[in-house]
Amino acid sequence: MEPVDHRERPVNTPIAGAPRRVVVGVSGATGTALAVRTLQLLGAAGVERHLVVSPAARRTAAYEMPDARLERDAEVVHSFRDIGASIASGSYPVDAMIVIPCSVKTLGAIAAGVSENLLVRAADVTLKERRRLVLCVRETPLHLGHLRAMVTATEIGAIIAPPMPAFYSMPESLDDVVDHIVARALSLIGVHVPGAPPWQGEPASAARTARDGAQSQAGSAGPAGSSLPESGRPSR
Repeated sequence: MEPVDHRERPVNTPIAGAPRRVVVGVSGATGTALAVRTLQLLGAAGVERHLVVSPAARRTAAYEMPDARLERDAEVVHSFRDIGASIASGSYPVDAMIVIPCSVKTLGAIAAGVSENLLVRAADVTLKERRRLVLCVRETPLHLGHLRAMVTATEIGAIIAPPMPAFYSMPESLDDVVDHIVARALSLIGVHVPGAPPWQGEPASAARTARDGAQSQAGSAGPAGSSLPESGRPSR
């Protein structure tokens, strides 16, 4: 059985409006880099991190990022098999949970409510307590069973957020792609990532909108600040 590490370490002051405690589940799908970056950015935001890693995720991590140590970026590390852990109870205060990456096996177990391990149990608790649960499902292509599990998970309250790359952000490296995916996923649980501003529209479109707005205001003002145009007729 994996050791249970309940050591608490000091955390930073959370940013305004952000969750204070988040459960991070890591399952066996490809995407170890996404999990690593999620933990790092949550820590930078001052969020207390509770981590649950499946055996399959550890095997994937050993292949994809042999030097990765997920545990060092979490305040509390729970054993995957410790069904009696604090986060297995709805009475333990947690603000949100994110499973990144989320395998289809874990997706299916969550959708069916089969809480045979702590990762799925914590997700089930998140749903029953009406807290936000984000599942970053990583699989392709998808068969009908996968799609139905996504529908079921959505119907019971989860948010399905596949880790899709966004090319409109003009990424220059794989790290840029990872950062954008993770920042988008964290925004779904109320965590703002500095340096990842929301889309503001195309520059030409934004400039056109500002110009049209200025012209509209100038045309509606009229002489001496009147709400009518200079002709004295109401504008269309």
